[in-house]
Amino acid sequence: MPNHASPITNYAACILAIETSCDETAAAVLRGGKLLASEVASQIAVHAQYGGVVPEVASRQHLRALRPVIAQALAAAGVALAEVDAFAATCGPGLASSLMIGTSVAKGLAVALRKPYLAINHLEGHLLSPFFGTHEGVRPAVALIVSGGHTLLVEIEAFGKYRLLGQTQDDAAGEAFDKVGKLLGLPYPGGPNVNRLATSGDPARVDFPRSMLHSDDFAFSFSGLKTSVRYLLPKLGDISLPDVCASFQEAVVDVLVAKTLRAAEATGRRLIAVSGGVSCNTRLREKLRAACAARGCELLVAEPALCTDNAAMIGYVARLMLAHGQSSALTVDIDPNLRLVA
Repeated sequence: MPNHASPITNYAACILAIETSCDETAAAVLRGGKLLASEVASQIAVHAQYGGVVPEVASRQHLRALRPVIAQALAAAGVALAEVDAFAATCGPGLASSLMIGTSVAKGLAVALRKPYLAINHLEGHLLSPFFGTHEGVRPAVALIVSGGHTLLVEIEAFGKYRLLGQTQDDAAGEAFDKVGKLLGLPYPGGPNVNRLATSGDPARVDFPRSMLHSDDFAFSFSGLKTSVRYLLPKLGDISLPDVCASFQEAVVDVLVAKTLRAAEATGRRLIAVSGGVSCNTRLREKLRAACAARGCELLVAEPALCTDNAAMIGYVARLMLAHGQSSALTVDIDPNLRLVA
């Protein structure tokens, strides 16, 4: 179905953005460079009883939550639906049944109000989130996206011009955190709880492997580290749970920091941008700050509210697309395996 809405090519457009790629139902309203509202309905409590995200449960929760979340965002922004100039939604990657909810609603609103529709790559939202709200906007950088489902290094030349440097070959860093948390009997989600316990542990107590630390590429691997934790559990002895968490976390962080700084050196970029849920990890931020200061690099980390899944980052990418005269056809389908770089 064609979209007969007129294109928008200015930064002052009012955008309603929707994010339903996994288990967070989110909506945000932006006008120009200002975020007017960002609402997120979390499903953590629902999925905690299963120890992880159940796709069918997630999609049903999106169906229940999306309409009130959109209403909350519009009310908080002081914007009427008829005042929205464009509608955006995450089209991938993510859970197919979840992606369909957000994109269907955004497309329906775009058709009803004859406004542009924008299909947004979730990874691009994370990638550019550190630049949201900055005076300079998107700048050349080496970017680390580190979340529950993704771990990759990307070189940014400008908006829409990206080069994939490397990515995980198996588990993403956040996935490893959550799986190790589950192995240790910690509440779901495991990642934040591992980080919390690690603050009182000894990061040198267990010498866990740093997989691919010295490989001649920018790829990652964390499944072996997770397996090492599993093998350690029957013979913990006097090793405390905080020590296990701190040692595991240190192994993950060491690889992330070393490869990111090496990528910056290889590309000649002096700016390092970091985003994704795992970028909230306090040890990762601490070691990145120290490493960047020692190398003379600038570090730009997404605001905590923009690190986990949210619609503000989706709206930011939509704003940039509109400013470049871009919009999406209503025939653009979801893609659960959508890549950032083809």
